[in-house]
This record gives sequence, structure tokens and C-alpha cells, in this order.
Amino acid sequence: MDLKTGIIDILKENARTETADMAAMLGAEEAEVLNTIRALEDEKLILKYTAIVNEEKLDSDSVTALIEVKVSPMREQGFDSIAKRIYRFDEVESVFLMSGAYDLMVLIHGDSMRQIAFFVAQKLATIDGVLSTATHFVLKKYKELGVIFETVDEETRLPVTP
Repeated sequence: MDLKTGIIDILKENARTETADMAAMLGAEEAEVLNTIRALEDEKLILKYTAIVNEEKLDSDSVTALIEVKVSPMREQGFDSIAKRIYRFDEVESVFLMSGAYDLMVLIHGDSMRQIAFFVAQKLATIDGVLSTATHFVLKKYKELGVIFETVDEETRLPVTP
């Protein structure tokens, strides 16, 4: 494994890993690790460092929704121009081009279901080329980006005795 790949793997697992620890793990000098990280950021391979937060433990009524969007691709631009219009909205966290029954998957966060419904009706559905939408609200997160949100208790059944 080369240094870039090693650094990326470590940062994906824990973005707070110290450069000295990365250097020890990868058998490299700390300065080399630091310079490689800067180069990865300059190359836009590393775009952002973030935390995974268990929103249920916050005293918040925020809502997450996945929206399936069917579109009519624009001539000579395909799906890209519509995707760009969608991802520019502040509410939108992610946009993915999909295979299957719909074309784009849009992940958004809002303060309420009403706010998300307004976004879909007033902003998303009115974009030229959007044919239909289907909104799915996230009710509970069990696992996100490899992180399990609840601690799993060991088997609690009593042993069977004759």
C-alpha cells in the first residue's frame, strides 16, 4: 500500500488521528505524512473532515429525508445540469446519480417534515426536467458510514435446562 492510500484509509476510519501516529502506522516520517495530507487536500482528494453525530441524543426535531427523483436528461448535458441545480440548495446534503427505477437520490436535512415538504414542492419539483419525486423520511438510524448507533447487548435469553 502506498503512502497516499494508507493515509486516506486511516483518515476515513478516524480523521482525528495524529500525524505522528499515522507516520508510525505507515512506517514513514511525520513530515512526509503531513506533506502528503496537504497535497491530498490541494488535489481535492480530501475535501472535508467531519464527525458522525447521533442526532437522536441531541434535543432536536430535525428530519432527514431521501428523495428519489426521476428526470428527463438535458440534451448534450445528461443528468449533470439538473444535478448541479439541485446540489446548490442549502438543504441538500448529497446528490447521487443512480441506476434503477429513478435517476437521482437526494439526501436533505430540515427542521421539520413541513420544511422538507416545502422544499420538494416549491424548489425541487419545479426544476425543469424533474418528472417526479418520492420522499422517504428517515425514522431511525441504526448504522451510518460503518458506525453503529446503539450498543448491542449480548444475548439475554436464559439457558435452557432439562
